[in-house]
Amino acid sequence: MDQRIRELSEYAAGLSYADLPAAVVKECKRKLLDTLGCAIGAFDAEPARIARAVAGQYSSERPARIFGTLKKTSAEHAAFANGTMLRYADYNDAYFNRNSGHPSDTFAGVLALGEAVHADGKAIILATTLAYEGFCNFSDILPREQGWDYVLFGVVGGALSAAKLLKLDAARIGQAIALAVTPNLALEQTRLGELSHWKGCAAANAARNGVFAAILAEAGLTGPDDAIEGKAGLQHAVGKFEWAPFGGRGGPFRVCETHLKFFPAVVHSQSPIAAALQLHGKVKPEEIESIVVDSYWVANRYTNRASPLWQPGTRETADHSLPYIIAAALIDGAINEHSFNDDRLRDPRIAGLMQRMTLREKPAFTQLHPVKWPCVIEVTAKDGKKHSASVEYFKGHAKDPLSDQEVEHKFRELAGERLSAGQADCIIDTVWKLDTLSDISQLIDLMAFKGAA
Repeated sequence: MDQRIRELSEYAAGLSYADLPAAVVKECKRKLLDTLGCAIGAFDAEPARIARAVAGQYSSERPARIFGTLKKTSAEHAAFANGTMLRYADYNDAYFNRNSGHPSDTFAGVLALGEAVHADGKAIILATTLAYEGFCNFSDILPREQGWDYVLFGVVGGALSAAKLLKLDAARIGQAIALAVTPNLALEQTRLGELSHWKGCAAANAARNGVFAAILAEAGLTGPDDAIEGKAGLQHAVGKFEWAPFGGRGGPFRVCETHLKFFPAVVHSQSPIAAALQLHGKVKPEEIESIVVDSYWVANRYTNRASPLWQPGTRETADHSLPYIIAAALIDGAINEHSFNDDRLRDPRIAGLMQRMTLREKPAFTQLHPVKWPCVIEVTAKDGKKHSASVEYFKGHAKDPLSDQEVEHKFRELAGERLSAGQADCIIDTVWKLDTLSDISQLIDLMAFKGAA
């Protein structure tokens, strides 16, 4: 076992529920409620239907259930099916330091394996905290756009949380890490070009593989030696690194530092959407002469106007296209799931505004990011009048967080008519009382949806 794996496994083995401040316990509940809402809201998405159909083919002596149908399957396949639902709409939380990702992806594995082993609520909270620590530490130390997809962070965070739920010691946690790292270095091509179904499934696959790695370690299977620091280990691919301070050991717990999304789109769109909504109604769309968007380095992704990001043909591409999202916000005064319907993707008004739009990197903004998320949009009307709006911290940012009531409202909006009368209230109440549950199955029992198939 190399030094990096030893440090991580010993931290995981030593962390206890008593180490968690009340604010961390509360934030785990908030992130869980938000994530469950995202899963319910994406239940009907095609990748979610496919994932459920595949997961339904498997059984286990230690089963977990699929959200919606509550059909039993293996823990790893439940993690994949549920993970596809919670990630598909790009509405779950986000974290960005040097690199980015969505640490709440790991709830898929935490809940699936937690149910399989009948973990209580405190164990779920502890496993969640640990998953966030493992996931977000990679974001702190690895530079962005290396060619490797962020779901690597999730498979390691998932393996840590799963190993903790299985009550493995430090040595076996180390084996779980090795078994998670070595076979799961995923390609960032997942998020380039015209985005496919896999964009919404990649993190679910990482959750599945993190659970599987821990189950293998529990059974005594060993992983490759020096999986991180070895000659052909992880550091050979991503460069040498040391862990940033872990939560409770000189640093804050990272679950309190992630951002909740107010809009169902890529995190880099949150400030531009907020700015565009300020400008909605100031100029009729047909009277707009030009739109200039000043942002940080992310604007450089939009220099090639032949890119699918300028002519999105899928929901997956559209929710990553700043030109599309900004144009839709200016026209509609809202961004929601309807913004990405097929008829909206073909709307000539959106396409027309996109043609009149320019995105620019402003170096001063790049220097501020990710401490701030600055964006300025200037709209010039055909009569020459200019209107501008600016945002530094989008709603839901850790420095401008959603209130508990706003988290609940988001959950209810996403749940829609999928839940029976009073069911949303029961789920919300149960999540707020998570630390008192004797078995996480008490929460999963409530995740049956009307008309689910």
